[in-house]
Formats: sequence, C-alpha cells, structure tokens
Amino acid sequence: MKPPSLTNVDSPMIPVLVCALAIFLLSAMDAAMKSLVIAVGVYNTVLWRSMLATVVAGAGWSAGPRSLPAPSVLRLHALRAVVVAIVLLCFFWGLARLPLAEAIGLSFVAPLFALLLAALLLGEKIQRQAIWASLAGIAGVAIIMAGQFGQSSYTRDALLGTVAVLVATVFYAYNLILSRQQAQVAKPVEIMLFQNLSVGVILGVAAPWLGVALPSNLWLPLAGVTALSLAGQFLMSWAYARAEAQYLIPTEYSAFIWAIALGFFFFDEAVTWTTLAGAGLIVASCLIATRSNPRLAEPIEAAV
Repeated sequence: MKPPSLTNVDSPMIPVLVCALAIFLLSAMDAAMKSLVIAVGVYNTVLWRSMLATVVAGAGWSAGPRSLPAPSVLRLHALRAVVVAIVLLCFFWGLARLPLAEAIGLSFVAPLFALLLAALLLGEKIQRQAIWASLAGIAGVAIIMAGQFGQSSYTRDALLGTVAVLVATVFYAYNLILSRQQAQVAKPVEIMLFQNLSVGVILGVAAPWLGVALPSNLWLPLAGVTALSLAGQFLMSWAYARAEAQYLIPTEYSAFIWAIALGFFFFDEAVTWTTLAGAGLIVASCLIATRSNPRLAEPIEAAV
C-alpha cells in the first residue's frame, strides 16, 4: 500500500482540522507539564516522562518489523537526544516561571532561528523577506520583555524564565534540522523510541543526586502528559503527510489562543497587551519568513 501523497488530496480541510486538534492536545500537555514541573521540578518531570514514553514507544517498535539502527544512525539519535534534552529542560523550566501565553508566544521565534541556522549549517540562501521578518520577530520579543519590566509584580524569575525559553528555541531550531536528517534514515516509531530512551539515559546520569520518586498521585497526570504528547505528535505527522505546510502553518499558531484559555482557567493568568502585541508581531514575522522554507516552520510543541 502506497503512502498518502499530497497530489491525491482533494481538500486540505481534514488535515487542517486534524492539525488543529493536535495543537490543542499539545497545548493541554504544556499546561499539564507546567503543573508537574511546579510540583516536582523540571528534572524529575522530564526524566519520568521520558522513561514512560520509552516504554510506550518501545511497545510500538517491538510490535512491528524492526532492526537495530546502524552505528551512524545511533550517533544521530544520540546527538538529537542531547539537543532535545536541553530544549525540554530549558523550555519547561521557563514555562513554570512565565504565564503560558507568554512562554508560547516567545517560543514562536523558533522558525526564525531555524531559517538562520539552515543558512549557516546547510548553506541555504537567506532571502530579504526572511531578514526583515527576523527583525520583526526580535521586535516582538522585545515588546514582550518590555511588558515584563513594566509590571509592578516583575520578578527576577520572570526574566530568567524568558531567557530559558529563548535558549530552548535556539536549540529547538537546531533540532528541526537534525529531525530532517533523522527522517531520511529512520522510521517515526524508531525515532520516538531512541529519542526518549537516549534522553532518559542522559538525564539518568544525574539521578543519584537529583532524582526523586514520583508521588503516587502524580502518576496519572504523568501518563496523561505522555498520552497527550504522543497523540499530538502522531496527529501532526498525519496532517503534514496529507497537506502542504502553507495550509497547516497558520493553524499551528492557535496554540497561543489555547495558552491564553488554559492559563486563565488553570493558573488564573491574565494576558497583558504587550504579550498580545509581541506575540502577534512574532506570528506575523514567522508567517512571512517561513514562506521561503515552510519545512522549517513546525512549532516547538511538536518536539516536546
């Protein structure tokens, strides 16, 4: 049976709706992860989630045709796992210190970084529209940060959280480039298994000093987070296999709307006008820039 092709899809409507559902699931995962990070810290949350995801992905990998990856592929898995570990730790550490909408808005600059890294690492030519869009994206980040300094409740943690999210976006941009290389040599189930396994092993090195047993009342939320993450990634992959990125990219920015709603409902977070303005400018800049390379326009939630 041949895989679905973009040329035989009559309408992108169903993939767009599926992608929108995936974004909702991943946004709900962000909210749940924030609660877990506040409860047991970012290290233990990411460690236990990686271990649980390894079990689930391992079951899927062992159920079908399988073979051990070649050494060169294993090295690629390991390299991306290091990058993903940095992304997860920085992003969720920052997420616990920022309103959901603010953190998600800042994370949208990842495609801009991806375009710049593609030029540096892959030799792709940066178009003029991408340069102007990048400047606009930087202006959006500046507006969000200016809003933080203007608040009477401004804290040092908020600034550090902003820096952590921005660091995560830089590494996530590099992760996008590595994911393209992985997709050429490994199947999705294999990538999911070895990525989570490698992240678990990397973080497990520090477990004797940082690891704690997860409280029994948090195992169900952790299972929910893992299920939301895997389901969101699967649905997004399904959508991107059946519709062009130009139809799906705008849908992905609905994560900001979900972040506003989930942040208000679960954490009583108010959204400032600077966050709205900055995120709007970042989204507009990304939509302009990624027209030159839509393959590098996936949101940060897809990998975390």
